[in-house]
Parts: sequence; structure tokens; C-alpha cells
Amino acid sequence: MPQQNNGKQPSGPRRWLSIFFYTVAFAVIGFYLFGNKDGGVSKELSYTKLTAYIEAGAIDKIEVSDDMQAKATVKPQSYTLVFGTQGDGERARGILRTQVPSVEEFSKYMDSVNATRKTNGQAAIDVKYEKSRDYWYMILFNVLPFVFIILFFVYMSRGIGGAGGVGGIFGVGKAQAQLFDKDKKDKVTFQDVAGLYGAKQEVQEIVEFLKNPKKYTEIGAKIPKGALLVGPPGTGKTLLAKAVAGEADVPFFSMSGSDFVEMFVGVGASRVRDLFRQAKEKAPAIIFIDEIDAIGRSRSKGIMTGGNDERESTLNQLLTEMDGFGTNSGVIILAATNRADVLDAALLRAGRFDRQIHVELPDLQERKEIFQVHLRPLKLDETVDLDFLSKQTPGFSGADIANVCNEAALIAARGNRKKIGKQDFMDAVDRIVGGLERKNKIMTEDEKRSIAFHEAGHATISWMLRWANPLVKVTIVPRGVALGAAWYLPEERQLTQEDHILDELCSLLGGRAAEQLFLNQTSTGALNDLERATKQAYSMVAYYGMSDKLKDISFYDSTGRYDYGFTKPYSDETATLIDKETQRIISEQMARAKQILQEQAEGHHQIAQLLIEREVITSEDVERILGPRPWKSRGDELLEVNAALAEADKPKKRTRKKKDTNEKNPA
Repeated sequence: MPQQNNGKQPSGPRRWLSIFFYTVAFAVIGFYLFGNKDGGVSKELSYTKLTAYIEAGAIDKIEVSDDMQAKATVKPQSYTLVFGTQGDGERARGILRTQVPSVEEFSKYMDSVNATRKTNGQAAIDVKYEKSRDYWYMILFNVLPFVFIILFFVYMSRGIGGAGGVGGIFGVGKAQAQLFDKDKKDKVTFQDVAGLYGAKQEVQEIVEFLKNPKKYTEIGAKIPKGALLVGPPGTGKTLLAKAVAGEADVPFFSMSGSDFVEMFVGVGASRVRDLFRQAKEKAPAIIFIDEIDAIGRSRSKGIMTGGNDERESTLNQLLTEMDGFGTNSGVIILAATNRADVLDAALLRAGRFDRQIHVELPDLQERKEIFQVHLRPLKLDETVDLDFLSKQTPGFSGADIANVCNEAALIAARGNRKKIGKQDFMDAVDRIVGGLERKNKIMTEDEKRSIAFHEAGHATISWMLRWANPLVKVTIVPRGVALGAAWYLPEERQLTQEDHILDELCSLLGGRAAEQLFLNQTSTGALNDLERATKQAYSMVAYYGMSDKLKDISFYDSTGRYDYGFTKPYSDETATLIDKETQRIISEQMARAKQILQEQAEGHHQIAQLLIEREVITSEDVERILGPRPWKSRGDELLEVNAALAEADKPKKRTRKKKDTNEKNPA
């Protein structure tokens, strides 16, 4: 675990920058302190005075640089004459500095001076001509570039390890897999995964192989190399993969598909090789690649361009690695995606991902178990009913249920309540499904009346039809982009019949039918209803073969091969026929909805008036007006069946007969 920085010592790049600046500061100070090797006193003066001192014999030697700077050394016996102070005898030394007009002229001048001195029997003045040395120039252009290059590589290798991978830029090809070791205390097991009975049964064989591989290898059996978890988002695919590793008690390498792709060419393939190398070293182990469609997209659908594409090279390396180790090497690959239709066929062939495990949305009983898991840390009151919550959340994934529980807790805390009640969960579901209430949205009386009649039409028809979804609540309070909404309890069916779809179509058209029938108008509020109804009607004709003119014909493509095509799998005449059949189905259901509303006009008006007054009504209000529905919902039937099965699965208590004491101790 990395140590925390308490502010005393900088860490990482800041530490290296601090060292660099301190080094530069000490170098500057040292340059100024020790740069004057001549020692003594230095004095600037004019060229005329320097020539006067030269002619007076006070100068010992002179150094002239090519930048016309002259440095003259004063004789010790002339120190007092030049500087006006008493020197230190023979050790007294002074430096005079000036700028000469020209090096050539100064050279001629000194030649004449030395010639005169020789004539008079005096020693000549030593004159040296040197090239100028600009130490700042040398440091700036000769030393600093190398210093910055060294610091750059140090910074790249240590400072940006998160962006460059393990070891920074030098380890950019290393796999950034997160390792969940078998010795970890908080590992996930199947007990932490609620529901998913079918998926857990599928992966149980992988767990058994990792626990006891000899059981399979001794008789020549081979375990599948890889298993692909396919399902909608939030259904628990990653959690299930972690549970497999926890149950098998083996190392678990987790990595996302996008982690393989970087801006550097060839990094993805290098990381794939490194990931499999690490897994082989810790075998038996599990490699889990989440969102594998990021690198496993089909190469034949035009997504990738060119053979040198980084994603394609990463996919090729993954295919090679999955073929490169034996089936009994103890390394098993699990991958997860919600887009199995876009994966490359070579990735799904036998010998690579042998199995596809479908992780579907939880059913009624599984949602109840998921609620039990997420409700454990919450404080609930006696009004909370698990059966009601599980029926109220059809189509919700495990992540959605967790969000509902958390949202309900937030709503209860916002209302200063100590415990979470049933209404808090209802408000949480409404918030997630419909959006936030917009009570400040101003509507006119005509708009409010139109919305009330529209929603009352939905409520009335759904209550009177056998296969329509049972009503739960109706509101005309704006939520999100909707001005009104009705909540239903959809029936969970394994098969949907034609009567089921027709009843749902009729219920969807109930709002528009009520507007036309009772208000003699149409509005844009039915846009979502018409869109859903049109799609369902087209599906009946083009996909399900539920049409009088196109019976037992389906143009649905489950392979996804025509996603990028430009042709339809039917002729223009068939397209016209599909349009006509779709229009016929919608027209028939619209007429049916108007007929039901005419028969229940009084009840419809009462529901609409109650909506105008209270803005929100529930199924109890509709039942009081229209009477009870004569049909039992499928949710209630499923709960009864599941309760009976759970009761039958309970272990029966065995009664032990007491032994006769006479048999134990015979006389």
C-alpha cells in the first residue's frame, strides 16, 4: 500500500523537480563564490586610465579576450598607487578590468610599450590573447539540454505510471490487470450472487475443474478454454465472474477490453501476451475480460479499417494466445459483453469461447432475492413488502434494484424519517422510471383537462382488458419530459400470444382514443404511445407472422449480418403489404378502444375528474369506480407457485426412535 504524503516530503514528480531546482540554485551560488579564481580586489576603469597605469609600470600582466575585454593584474608594489589603500605586501593583488577599442590596436600599442621597456632595460609586460568564456552560455546550450532529457525520462518512467501502465512509459506494454488473489479476505462467492440460477449452474463445472482438475483429466476430459457471459447491462456478469474465482479459490485477473488499446502502436498485443504470461505463472487462474467487444468486434463488418489497425492486431494476438496454451494448463478465460452479435466469429468458435452463458434479467423470484441482499443494511418499517416490491419492478436489473434501494433511503432521509417505508420505495421507482417531478410546471386548465382525459383513457382500457398490464398508479404531475404518466405492472411471460399484443396495443391507443371521442381533438401528448404501438404492429407483421396477409413469414435477422447492408430482404410489393397490414391492425385496435370507452364513459369521466382534483390516483381508486378485475395477475400466480416449491424443498425433520433400554442392557 503506498504511503501517504503528509506534506513534509514531496513525492513522485514533485520530488524530482525539487531536487533539480535545488541543484541549480547551489550551482549558481557556487559559481559566484568560487568563480573568481584570481582572488583579490577587482576594479572597473576606463581604457585611458589603464594605459596610464601601463606606462607608469604598475601592471604585471594583461589578458585580452576576443570580445575586447581586458583584465590587467596590478603589481604588489603598485597596489597602493592604484587602489589608494595599503595592500598586504607581496600577497596584495588587484585586478583591473576595462574594454579596449580594438584587439588589433591594443596589440600594436602593447608592442610599442614593450619595445620601449626593453630599450630602457625593463621587463616586458606579459600579454595573453584568449577566447572569451561565457559560462552561462556553456551551461545553457551544452549542459541543460542533457539535464532536461534525463529529467524527462525519469518523469515519464516514474511520474505518469498510471497513464503508461506498470513502470510508466518503459512498462507501457505491461498488462494493467487487477489481481484478486485467493488469499483476499473479502472475496466474492456464489452466496453473494442473488438469483442467476441458470448461469451459476453453467459455471459450476468450471469451478469443479479448478478445484479438482485430476477428476477430469484422468479420464481424458477437457474443460472448455473460455466462457462468454452475455446479457443486458447491470445483470451481474462481472459479479458472477468474481464469484467463480472466489468459489474456486484461485487468482483472478480482471481487465477491461478498453485497457488493451492505447495510443502507441502494438501496445494492445503486448499487453495480451503479458496478461497470459502472468496467468500461466499463477496457474490455475482465471482471466476475466470485461466488455470484450471493445477489442473483439467482427473484422467483417467494416468497423476496423486496414490490417495494421491497433484493435485488429490486439484481437489477432488474443486469438493466438487462446490457441497457444493447452486445455489442461489451468488457465480459463471468462469474458462479458452485452453485444455478442458484433463479436468476431473466430472468437466464438469451438476451442476458444466454447460456451455462451446467458445472464438474463431477473425474474420475479430472483428480484425478491436481490431485494433481500440490498435491503440488509437498510432500516425498514413494517409497511415494506418484498413481494410487492419484486412485482413492482419488472424488467429491472440487479443494478436497477440496488439503485431503487439507495434512492428510497435518500428519500426517507430527505424527509427526516428514521426508517424507510413502502411509499419511499414507490417514490424511488417513480423517480427512476418517470423522472423527477416538476411541480413548478405551469399548465392551463384546458391542458390539465386534456391530460386527465388522456391518462384516464389508458387506465380505463387497461383495467377492462384481460391481457393488458394491470394498472398501479396514474398521475398528471409532469415528470421529466412527460406531462402525465401511468404506471403498470407488466405480466412476465415466457411466450407472448397474439391476444396479449393486441390488448397492449389497444391500451396504448386508449389515450388518443379518449381525446378524439370525448374532447373531439388530438394532441402531441400521444407521441410516445403512437411510436410504441406502431413498432409493435410492425413487429407483429414483419417478425412474428401474426398477419392475415403475411402469415408464418418473418424477416427478422438474428445474426446481425445485414446491419450495414443497403437492401431489404423483401420486395417493394411486400413492403407495401406490410404497411397496409400495420395500418389495419392499428385502426382495428383504435376502433376497439373507442368502443370500450363508450361502454365505460361514466367510469372514465369519474377517473378523469378525480385526476383533476387529486392529480394522482392509484389502482384502489380505479377499482372503486370500475369494479374489481375478474382475472388474477400472473405475478400473484408465480408467487404462489414459488412459495409452494420453496415449501416443498424444505428439509423434513427426521424423528429418531428411542432405543429400548431392555435391548441396550439385557437382563
